[in-house]
Amino acid sequence: MADSIGSEFIEKTKFQYSTPSDQMRGLPQPPLELGYDIKKPLIDLPLPKDIAVKDVGLREAIERRKSVRDYADIPLGLSELSFLLWSTQGVKEVFPGQAIFRTVPSAGARHSFETYLLVNNVKELCSGIYRFLSIDHKLVEENIKEGVADKIVEGCLGQEFVKTCAVVFIWTVVACRMKWRYGERGYRYMFLDAGHVCQNLYLAGEAIDCGVCAVAAFADDRINSVLGIDGNEQFSIYIATVGKKGE
Repeated sequence: MADSIGSEFIEKTKFQYSTPSDQMRGLPQPPLELGYDIKKPLIDLPLPKDIAVKDVGLREAIERRKSVRDYADIPLGLSELSFLLWSTQGVKEVFPGQAIFRTVPSAGARHSFETYLLVNNVKELCSGIYRFLSIDHKLVEENIKEGVADKIVEGCLGQEFVKTCAVVFIWTVVACRMKWRYGERGYRYMFLDAGHVCQNLYLAGEAIDCGVCAVAAFADDRINSVLGIDGNEQFSIYIATVGKKGE
């Protein structure tokens, strides 16, 4: 079967090739969330329990869900952004040093993702890149230098709606969180988890009159470079744009 890179990946990540994971070997698990530079500004987000959104039935949200690439020039509110972050990586319960339960499923509750945002048009936020600190439900400023949005557009192969939307979600994987329990097979689960997260974004967007478009066409190394991550131990896995729906 292994006559291409893709088929080799499927073959070599079958259970039959599993070796003892770091968890089986008694090694400590990685931190549940990446740290951050305490010199960088933190932004408090409205707490999920205090956010009001319109009541959209699940069936209606599923029926209305579609990819949207044309956005109105209307800023996203900070409460709306907070709601989307909670819907996609919100923390429901923390077991210190063990696991986090979130609003999305993840293999073994490993939750290997970090959420970066390219903010284009959000009230109370400067344009630039931020990272979501899910446990504290805050944002940390990563890069608000002029031109960073253009670099993300270039990394997304010139897709201009990446810059005309209100905000871009960029999910990265901290590989050791998943591999600690599942070894090489964990790479399969990372990609499965990405689907869970992005679908929640699509559905949550319907509650705030926002459209979403998942983006898989991006130059991995360019996006990783803009985010300042190594592309190996941590790498970008999925991107999605969000904005108010145009006419």
